[in-house]
Order: sequence, then structure tokens, then C-alpha cells
Amino acid sequence: MSEERGSPPVATIDETRPHQARLWNHWLGGKDTYPIDREIGDKIAAVYPEIADVARHSRALLVRVVHFMTGQGIRQFLDIGTGLPGVDNTHEVAQRDVPDSRVVYVDNDPLVVMHARALLSSAPTGACSYIEADVREPEAIIERASSILDLTEPVGLLMLGIIGNVADEDDPPGIVRRLVGALPSGSLVAINDGTNVLGVDEWTPAEATARGEALRLCAEAGTVPYHARTPEYIEALFEGLELVEPGVVSTPLWRPDFAEIGDPAPIDSFGGVARKP
Repeated sequence: MSEERGSPPVATIDETRPHQARLWNHWLGGKDTYPIDREIGDKIAAVYPEIADVARHSRALLVRVVHFMTGQGIRQFLDIGTGLPGVDNTHEVAQRDVPDSRVVYVDNDPLVVMHARALLSSAPTGACSYIEADVREPEAIIERASSILDLTEPVGLLMLGIIGNVADEDDPPGIVRRLVGALPSGSLVAINDGTNVLGVDEWTPAEATARGEALRLCAEAGTVPYHARTPEYIEALFEGLELVEPGVVSTPLWRPDFAEIGDPAPIDSFGGVARKP
């Protein structure tokens, strides 16, 4: 795996507070967690058991999206808010399809960066790099990623499970526009995030209460606040882009792999993929 020039940052990790990347790792059955992550993760799962399905389907979506992008000729990827390394990371999926694929991962958690630098390795003909940066600084991300990616050629931009961590005052649509604006025509953009549509339309009062309790536990534990929005909000993030079929849908319903996930049912998470004209 290639790294940026200069000395790697010194990780400062607060083991007394859970972090979203480690919570998701726990729900996926991973071991790269601290006791506080497992404690809070188990409390959340106890009141909102569906969280494990959301985590599993989100990882499965990443695999399908990357396969789709390589099939469309994409050979380089910018994966923002990727989380802790697991099975079928973006570069592994891409380089199985196209060995010379180039991937830049972006995350703002020092534990994630440490693990990535230690564990992730590229295919010999490709490239894989990890930078520590915040999604709210899109120009800095693009500048640093450009040392690995050729921004005159199409890029696959992945923003899976990251926009929900951005508050309204930080202008999520503006962040997406600034990132997409730096990419050339033919690039593909994937966005997926938790929503509140099923809580409004289909959940029982008990299920809605459970979701609220899960969010309360996260806030009480000091994690970054999560902003569950509507599918319409997520679709609006693709403004100016050409959505590919089937558009913005519940995560398991986006080009489902029936052998992988069986007969898919909607969950409270929506996303899609679009092409930059």
C-alpha cells in the first residue's frame, strides 16, 4: 500500500468514547474495537436489532457498486468515510476485476488510518493509499488524492454512510457538489445513508421508540451525531448528475445479488449511483 509523503500522523485515540467506525466494525462481527465500542454497540443492538442488517447490507452494497463501476470502465476510486478495513474492501473488489485499479481511502479516525496502513496492500500493478482527512474539507481531499489519482480520467466516488455524519449547517449538498465538481465527465458517484422513511411510514410505535433510543444512546456516549434524512434528501444530493437504474432505492434493492443476500426487503437505508455528464 502506498502512503503520502512525509511522516505518518501520530494516532491519538480516546478509548473511553465509542467511534462510529468501530461500532460498525462490531456490528459486522469485527474485532478492531475497544470495550466501550462493544458495550455501546450491544446496547444499541438490544433496542434496535436491525442495525446489524443495516451494517451488513451497507457492506454488500459497496461490493455491488464497485463491481458496477469497474464494469463501466472506472479504474480509479475515491472512497470517503470508508471505516475500518474488513472483508471485500474497495481496492480488493476493484483489483479483482481490474488489477491496475487505483484507490484512495479517506477517513478522519486515527485508528482507521493506523489499521489501514498496517493491513491493506495493493495488487502489484495497482495503487492503494489512505489519507486522514475530514469530509467537510472537500478541496483538501481532492488536492491530496490527486497525487495518486489522475483527475483528468473518470473516478468512482464512494460516499457510503458518511453524509449522515454531516450536520445541516456544514452543507452536505455543497460538500457533494464541490467533490463532484473536481471530477471529470464520466465519473460515477455512489451515495448511501441511513434514512427515517420507514420510521415515519411503516414502523410500529415500539419500533420508532427503539430507533429513538438507539440514537439517544449514541449521543449520550459522545459519538458524532447522526442525521437520518429522507430518500428525497439523498436523491437531491445527485443534482446535476444522471442517476443509473434503479435510481435511489433502499440499500438491498439496488441491483441486488440474490445469491448473496437472498430475496431483499427494504431497510431504513437508501442510496444510488449516478454519472457525471
